[in-house]
Amino acid sequence: MFRVLPYQGGDPRQISEVVNNLMNGKSNNTGTITLATGNATTTTLYDERISVDTKIVLIPFSDAAEADSAPYGAFQDTTDQNATTTSNEYIISCNTTDYSNGVVLESTNKFRVRNYGIYNIQFSIQFANADVQIQDVDVWFKKGSGGGAASNIAGSNSKFSVPESHGGTDGHLIAALNFFLELQADDYIQLAWASTDTDCGIEHLAAQTSPTRPSTPSVIVTVNYIAPAAYSNIYVSAQQAGQATITHFSNATSNKTYAYILVG
Repeated sequence: MFRVLPYQGGDPRQISEVVNNLMNGKSNNTGTITLATGNATTTTLYDERISVDTKIVLIPFSDAAEADSAPYGAFQDTTDQNATTTSNEYIISCNTTDYSNGVVLESTNKFRVRNYGIYNIQFSIQFANADVQIQDVDVWFKKGSGGGAASNIAGSNSKFSVPESHGGTDGHLIAALNFFLELQADDYIQLAWASTDTDCGIEHLAAQTSPTRPSTPSVIVTVNYIAPAAYSNIYVSAQQAGQATITHFSNATSNKTYAYILVG
């Protein structure tokens, strides 16, 4: 904190110190705030200098805050997934979370978002066909909210034809698509699929040699928030004398600290 003059004024040295500090950009209207965790979407800033008219400027002040970005998630699966009948739908599952910030994988097959917005949902699925005929697979999106059941999303289905087995080797196809969807906070997405033959399913491949190459995930799913720049993801949503409500994307990251400047 820098010197504050008494209301009746000060001596020339005191006044000079205060004026020089102000000219050098040093004043008593700054501080820091660390965002609440536990998927919190608001944090309360307490500062006795805040009034209803104060303008509050927030600036990233830690590595975690600087790296802040819009919600995202990247997930994959390392198992085979098969259809036991051609008349049922099956829900695609994942067993690995690669990255997660405001988008979480629940119960292996629910991709839940913590924040409202429009999302780009993408999948890449490794289909394999052991039958000697070309077989078709359908993949579509379902949406649910909270603990409720998911329903089919109109116009979201895609049909893929998987090549037949040849020379004793399964036919393979990567089914890939991206889909834009508006979601409310706590909505979740599922991927459903069906096949025209039980010999046509989703396959994971282990790492291979000659040449050496990595394993092949059976499923990759990514969810990206279509967002403005990260600096606009945190803002003052309400304030009163002595405190302000800071609204931000759902936060599970510790030490996400912002410096603030109070004006007025």
